[in-house]
Order: sequence, then structure tokens, then C-alpha cells
Amino acid sequence: MKVGIVTFPGSNREVDASLAAQAVGAEVVTLWHKDHDLQGADVIILPGGFSYGDYLRAGAIARFSPIMQEVVEHAKRGGPVLGICNGFQILCEAHLLPGALLRNASLRFASQWVTLRVENADTLFTSAYEAGQLIRVPVAHGDGRFTADADTITALEEAGQVVFRYVDRQGNPLPAANPNGSLNDIAGIVNDRGNVLGLMPHPEDAVDPLLGSTDGLGLFESLLSRVAA
Repeated sequence: MKVGIVTFPGSNREVDASLAAQAVGAEVVTLWHKDHDLQGADVIILPGGFSYGDYLRAGAIARFSPIMQEVVEHAKRGGPVLGICNGFQILCEAHLLPGALLRNASLRFASQWVTLRVENADTLFTSAYEAGQLIRVPVAHGDGRFTADADTITALEEAGQVVFRYVDRQGNPLPAANPNGSLNDIAGIVNDRGNVLGLMPHPEDAVDPLLGSTDGLGLFESLLSRVAA
């Protein structure tokens, strides 16, 4: 599997994403935001950070970078695209995913470990997990409150497009377990075709015991096995 990791001005998790992909045996290529070539990448990752300084609105400027034309076409062909944190924001701005990521309800930057419940284990990104499994990963964002109109939220829930949900350590969705106030405690969603995933937490920073958790590895292992198949 060849993974292309896009770097925008202000990205700061591209190395973390690269190391996580390499940890499961993937080949990694770096894609600059001005590129027009995905270099044969099977999977595209939009990493975390603060693309273009989050000016105007988080992800709003990066959405117009030249490389995004290729990313959108890759997604339309059914190619896997993973957006983490700022990458999730960019995917929403590019209309590859519904909804928007607004300022955290607390109006404070959230930097902490959270517990996620895997709501759908039958996706390109989650086949290494079990439905209902609890995983521990970190978050680091100021604009992570997933919001959409009521009809969109209902459609996402009914179609199984909510992939990860914030819960407490016992698996219960509670306000105290939600770091940003996102609707329905949503932490990550996929598009209706199942090939584009956006999530606010950072699985790439939970792939080594030294980091405090290896629960994020399953996401990258899922991609490797499904893309190889």
C-alpha cells in the first residue's frame, strides 16, 4: 500500500501520520499542497495541524489548494481518503463529507486523552476493530464541534456513517466525555460510499506504547488489509 500524505502550510502532524503508516508496512510519499500528482498513492491522508493558520475558517483555505483537485477526484473514483483533525475540517470544507467543525463549546483548546466507541466496524478504516470496542486516543483541537442540520444527523446515524463516538471509560456517551460539544457525541464519520473518513481525534498518535496507547493502529491496519485485498 502506498500512502500519500498531504502537507499544507501549517500542517504539524504529517510526520506522525507517516510513522503510523510505516508502522503497518505502508510505503509513504509526501505530497505538497501545490502538487497536481498523487504519485500513485492508494490512500490519501490529510493530517492534523493548522493549515494556512486557520485564517478565515479552519480548512477553508486549504480546500482550494491545487492538490485538493486531485484528492477530490481520487475520492470520486472510490479511493480511500483519511482526514484527521484539520484534515477532517478540510474534507468538510471540500464537501467530501457533510457538516462542519465549529469552535469547541467551551471556547477553549482541547488537548487530552479521550475514549471512543467504534460504532461501525464494517468500513475500510475499522475492520480491525469490533463494533462497540472502546479505544483510547488523544485529541488536540480548538474547532472540533461537529455540527450539521437535524436531517443530516439523522441520515448519518441511520446509514451507519457515524464511525466513532465520544464516550466515557464504560462506553457511555456523556457530556463530560465529549471534549468539544459535537452533536450526538460524534467523533468521526464516513461518506455514503464509505471511502472517505474524517475524525477529530488522532489515531496516528496512539500507535506505540511509549505514546500511551496503541489503539490507533487498528485504523491503519484496516486500511492496509482492505486496500491490499
